[in-house]
Amino acid sequence: MAFLEAEDLRVTYHPRKAPVVKALDGLSLDVPQGTVFGLLGPNGAGKSTTVKVLTTLIRADSGRARIDGIDVREDPEEIRRRIGVAGQYAAVDENLTALENLDMVGRLYHLSRTDSKRRAEELVALFDLGEAKSRPVKGFSGGMRRRIDLACALVISPAVLFLDEPTTGLDPRSRLGMWDVIESLASAGTTVLLTTQYLEEADRLADDIAVIDRGQVIARGTADELKARVGGRRIQLTLVSADDLPAAVAALQRVGTGAPDVSGDGRAASVTVAEGAPALAEVLAELARQGIELHDAGMQRPTLDDVFLRLTGHAAEDGEADETEGRKGS
Repeated sequence: MAFLEAEDLRVTYHPRKAPVVKALDGLSLDVPQGTVFGLLGPNGAGKSTTVKVLTTLIRADSGRARIDGIDVREDPEEIRRRIGVAGQYAAVDENLTALENLDMVGRLYHLSRTDSKRRAEELVALFDLGEAKSRPVKGFSGGMRRRIDLACALVISPAVLFLDEPTTGLDPRSRLGMWDVIESLASAGTTVLLTTQYLEEADRLADDIAVIDRGQVIARGTADELKARVGGRRIQLTLVSADDLPAAVAALQRVGTGAPDVSGDGRAASVTVAEGAPALAEVLAELARQGIELHDAGMQRPTLDDVFLRLTGHAAEDGEADETEGRKGS
């Protein structure tokens, strides 16, 4: 039996003066214990609604969900004792220090004063929060606040940690730091359900990925398995002169399995090919015969962005407004 499972979840929102939105339309998941499961999709796909159902914040209109065999609808109090949640925005009290925030969460979980303070000190050390230990949170960056928020989600050492787009809005350095923390938690045995619209994030962190669109799972597998569905390799060229673009596109078209893509600046083009190395050699030889200079040329495997584009017809950063905008029907 899966440690976390959802079966045919359906949730409908009824926004005022707007069409009804099917946020979840028969979504099913199963997550093994001690793994990182990535829920990948654009804004409006149903990621946040899935997390809200599994963390007891809202009730699904129909379907079932269980964590460690406990029904989310029938025993929400027991579910809350077993989970930690960190959302898209750091839910910390800016007027308190990191230590005070952690201690407050511990007391809300009914830890004794001694145990709460001890756990707060452990988490300050684990997340390298010494700088924020004795200073109000409001003086720190978004990355530091996210780390404090994630530490708060771990006060009770939860069996399952839900991370709903935890790196949204962070600068690249802070995002890499957050990834390191998540990887260390997973290595220690925590089951993590991660929602994200960052394809690189899912590629690096997730043991298994479900791609969702319009409230349904449309593909499932490891990052490598999903990329294999696209097939082939991708040749990429960057030209010295934009005047040479037509010739470069023509050369790519002769070896490609589809139409080449051209960048906005008119000096870069790429195409998917069935056999990478021979196709790249042919293109380079043709451009050399024509005296066309290149800044760069290379070959790469399909990305998760290629997967998403193939599966949904649009890129991962596209999408409708967040599915949580509006009222859930009764």
